[in-house]
Amino acid sequence: MIILVVNAGSSSLKYQLLNMDDESVIAKGNCDRIGIGGHISHKTFDGRTVEDDCEFPTHTEAFEKLVEVLTKGGASVIKSMDEISAVGHRVVQGAEIFSKTTIATDEVIRQIDDLQELAPVHNHPHALALWACKKVLPANVPQAVVFDTAFHRSIPEKAFMFGLPYEDYEKYHVRKYGFHGTSHRFVSTALAKAMGKKPEELKIVSCHLGNGSSITAVNGGKSVDTSMGFTPLDGILMGTRCGAVDPSAVTFVMEKHGFTASEMSDYMNKKSGFIGISGISSDNRDITSAAENGDKRAELTSSMLRYQIKKYIGSYAAVMNGLDAVIFTGGIGENAPDVRYDVCSGMEFFGIEIDKEINGSTRGELRKISAPGSRAEVWVVPTNEELLIARDTLELVSGK
Repeated sequence: MIILVVNAGSSSLKYQLLNMDDESVIAKGNCDRIGIGGHISHKTFDGRTVEDDCEFPTHTEAFEKLVEVLTKGGASVIKSMDEISAVGHRVVQGAEIFSKTTIATDEVIRQIDDLQELAPVHNHPHALALWACKKVLPANVPQAVVFDTAFHRSIPEKAFMFGLPYEDYEKYHVRKYGFHGTSHRFVSTALAKAMGKKPEELKIVSCHLGNGSSITAVNGGKSVDTSMGFTPLDGILMGTRCGAVDPSAVTFVMEKHGFTASEMSDYMNKKSGFIGISGISSDNRDITSAAENGDKRAELTSSMLRYQIKKYIGSYAAVMNGLDAVIFTGGIGENAPDVRYDVCSGMEFFGIEIDKEINGSTRGELRKISAPGSRAEVWVVPTNEELLIARDTLELVSGK
């Protein structure tokens, strides 16, 4: 069975075509600069490529181009879209409406679009991509939607509620939703398999670290708390996002700068975090390089990141009354040994001891990096959200 996985952003449409018989990637690519020009990057399993500037006024034109490169020309991999059995879409915000992977009916797509107030950067583009697919695909090809927030629906009320008046939750649905759920579910399941255990047997802290980062407590295969909250802004320091901040500091800064609410949101989401503290870059690699060369603000940025990750691991071990393993995943988690080492150093109290040599040589591969005597194991587990979306889609459309 061949499944197309689509991950739409505000001005992009990433995709992978997978053969689910062996879970291999047939082709993958990205349509970007939607609405401001257009460009497609496409690569097949055997190395054929397409790089082309296009006109993508909307997601529909981008999806039409996607269909074209998959079915025609020197980098085609299928003869027609009839060969595709289903399409799986990543959707960031499912709120309290969607708790599992769902077939994308017209009503479901409208509900996803209606949730754009809770995820303005993400949900409307997701809806646009879903409509574009329906317009271009054969009518008999089902579409499934996999929600980032669904994995976190198991978080208890005491953990997802804020200390605001209860009416704000009842009327406006203000609560912790959590994000990166697809990634946390994938890596925690993959870790259990690697350890020869069932997910139900493990207490895991999963650290998805990248330009956007979140940390999740996974107890018995279920999310019981996570660092991101009402939006992906909450939690630890990120590339351009501030993470958790005293709300009074937010209103204070708003007044000092004369910001509107929208301008303050932009300030915290796009001008803070690594770039705001360091003044250098939003990329951890640049921060690390500058810190190694003695830049004090880069050193501070690095120290803040490591300290905050360490705090979450400790607090989530307390929440779960134990800790069997820590996962590092995402661009930073998989490829920054220095971050992993500093986070895990000085955590012997929790039974964490990292193997410096193994950790230093591990990048982007599934590997245990803790020392033999470490009571809590530490692993690098590469994430693969697209594969999980394809698996969920296959399970839903095949009824197995």
